[in-house]
Amino acid sequence: MSHPDLNLLVTLDVLLTEGSVARAAKRLRLSPSAMSRALARLRETTGDPLLVRAGRGLVPTPRALELRERVGQLVQDAEAVLRPVETLDLTRLVRTFTLRNRDGFVENFGPDLIARVGEQAPGVRLRFVLKPDKDSTPLRDGSVDLETGVVGKATGPEVRAQALFRDRFVGAVRMGHPLCEATITPARYAAGRHILVSRRGLDRGPIDDALEPSGLKREIVTVVGGFSEALALARASDLIASVPERYTGNLRDGMFCFPLPVPLPEITVSLLWHPRLDADPAHRWLRGCVRDVCAGITHWIS
Repeated sequence: MSHPDLNLLVTLDVLLTEGSVARAAKRLRLSPSAMSRALARLRETTGDPLLVRAGRGLVPTPRALELRERVGQLVQDAEAVLRPVETLDLTRLVRTFTLRNRDGFVENFGPDLIARVGEQAPGVRLRFVLKPDKDSTPLRDGSVDLETGVVGKATGPEVRAQALFRDRFVGAVRMGHPLCEATITPARYAAGRHILVSRRGLDRGPIDDALEPSGLKREIVTVVGGFSEALALARASDLIASVPERYTGNLRDGMFCFPLPVPLPEITVSLLWHPRLDADPAHRWLRGCVRDVCAGITHWIS
């Protein structure tokens, strides 16, 4: 029995990732004709067309879709085996890391994280991008290196997670708001006009569920997608924003904040990454920086 050419795995990985002979050829620095010949060999070896014409482009067959994740992991594992182990020299490290977070993270933890990274590894650049959902695809495809957030059902089962800190929701209003003047009871809180934060545009949340057993219902005046928007509205009006305390510390400067008068479980904000980066020395170092910075910043109110 003849042995398959394992070099074809790299070609197959790039072809399935790019979905284009021309783009795959450019990425592997081959001519389009050479890539076409490689695709023909792959079709012969696998017994499947892999990529078929659809209009002006190519689409993967069911077999190709089945192979895509497995082949990508095989290639990554092979590269890891053949890569020499090097001692990480932070002073010579030149790399850009992409971190995906909800609004509030950069404002609250960004300055200290950038300062720490710049002091230890001046050649490292941090790129912060907004996190619109819990989808783990950006971690899988490598477009995001690290992510922070609450682990949920949409989080990929293979994604690594390490707790950074526990947080609780607090209310935030402008200085001089009527809620500043007396004890904030569940009834007084519910009687106010509220801002709901929901990335999915929902019209109720866990706070509403917590108020329901007491027969209370709050008036949701507006729904926004982020904490900074909610706090900006609350700062300029009589609306009430309810946001995670530690995650929005700096965003609440100059506002009157109070513990919510309803029983609500704390949340755990975690650091998330794909397992293929577990052993990467530079990635391990960055994870340590994020953990240290988050552990050192507290904004608890009494």
